[in-house]
This record gives sequence, C-alpha cells and structure tokens, in this order.
Amino acid sequence: MKRFLFRAGLLIFMLSLVIAAAGCAQDDGNTGPAERIISLAPGNTEILYALGLGENVIGVTEFCNYPPEAKQKPTVGGFSTVDLEKIIELDPDLVLATGIHEETVVPQLEDRGIDVFVMEPRSLDEVLMNIALVGVKTGRQEESNVLVTDIESRIKAIQDKVSSADRRPSVFYVTWHEPIWTLGKGTLTHELIQTAGGNNLFGDMTGHLETNLEAVISRNPDIILASTGHGTADDSPFIWAQTEERLRDVNARLNDQVYEVDSDLVTRSGPRIVDGLELMAQYIHPELFEE
Repeated sequence: MKRFLFRAGLLIFMLSLVIAAAGCAQDDGNTGPAERIISLAPGNTEILYALGLGENVIGVTEFCNYPPEAKQKPTVGGFSTVDLEKIIELDPDLVLATGIHEETVVPQLEDRGIDVFVMEPRSLDEVLMNIALVGVKTGRQEESNVLVTDIESRIKAIQDKVSSADRRPSVFYVTWHEPIWTLGKGTLTHELIQTAGGNNLFGDMTGHLETNLEAVISRNPDIILASTGHGTADDSPFIWAQTEERLRDVNARLNDQVYEVDSDLVTRSGPRIVDGLELMAQYIHPELFEE
C-alpha cells in the first residue's frame, strides 16, 4: 500500500509525486497497469468511470450508484461490511480503499498479495492528486491529466467569480437533524463552502460534529444548506430546515435562503465534487450568477 500526502496549491509537487508513484510501481515488480479493479467507496468508483475504466471495474459497494452502470457490477458489501471472501473470489489486481478500511480490511488484503491503494482526501487538491495517481496505477495518465486540468479550470473560474463578492455569508450545512450533525474544518464540504465564497458556520470546529439548535440560532446563519439523499435520509434534513419553528428568525429563513444539496456532490471525493462546488457558489452568491 502506498500513501501520499499533498499540500494545497503545490501543483509541481503533485506532478513530481505522480512520476515517483510510477517509478515505485515498477520497482515493486508490477508488470503493467491494473486491469481488474474493485472499488470500496462511491467516490473511488466515480473516478474509475471518469477515466474510462468502467469495463475494468469488477466489484463495487452497495452504495456505488453513479454512474448508473456501476449498479450492475458485483457488490462486495458496504463501507464497513466488506466481504473479503468475495473480493478474493473476484481476483482483483487493484483495490481502491478508504481510510475506514486501513485497520482491518487493508492488512488482510495485502497479506493475500492484493495491491491496495488507500484514498482519504480532505481537500480539493488531494482529490486531484488521487485522480492523477489512479491514472498512473491504471495506465490512464493522459485521461487523468485531462480530467484534472478540467476540474482545476472550473475551480479557478468559481474562485475568480466569488472574489468580487462584497461579503462572505455564513453557511450552515446540515448533515442530519435528529440530532443535528454538521461539518467543520478538515472536511471536503468545509473547503467547498469556503472556496464558494462562504464562511462555514462551524468552521472553528473540526470534522463531522454534533451540535444543537441553540448553537445554530446563536450563530445565526445567513444560508442553510441541507443534505439530501444521504443514506435513507432522503430530503428530511431539508424539510426540517424549512419548517423547524425555532429557526424562524435566523437570517437564512427570513431571507428565504434555505437550499437542498445532493450529498453525493459535496461529500464524495470524486470528479463530481466540482459540480458540488459550482452549485454551492450559486446558492451562496446568487447575485453573481444572475443573467
């Protein structure tokens, strides 16, 4: 297993690591790019399909629902319920895992000689790094370079547009409402909010965190973004944000700035993360996107 760290904005450093990764693969005795690949996370699956590797995907999780073709692939369990025997039976030459798999799943797969690449990005730059590295490991460097360049240009376009904003509204992102869960710094969603020209209401805290209604009211968000499609949640966090009586006097409700956001776009560490960024920017700064 190879782990890579990337600091934001160091594109040259990213490219040097990609080249180094290719060299490491040769040193490890790999005879060529991976051809039989299993993904243990939806974001990983989306990267593979975006690189044109759909035919090489031989297993996914039950949560891998995009693109639609991914749902036709054999499943190997969920995030924390990986079926090791099924993975071994499918005989992959590469498994794309995440941080949740490091303690138990990854060591067991590596003990069986299976190549595992762990991806746990916490920033947009780390997402781009992972796309580039998957391109190296699968022989799709050209495709990954094109994809990374396109995503970078779209990110820059958003940054340029919101840089002209007069202010940065405070944004409350609701992951769940019973109890209330949100996101702090050190998460992709936090970076999306900041990059889209907002200030994360709980940006002074870290990670996935539980809060309470009193804290939300006292911080008085200008905008509420409610997660939809997260697990079995459907749109219930959005309905709650729109109708919770005790939120009636916060700025977001007074100014009718409560929006629903597809959680797949703003939490999955794949190519569609830039779609989530563009959507957030339009919600946070609608005045900049008026025709």
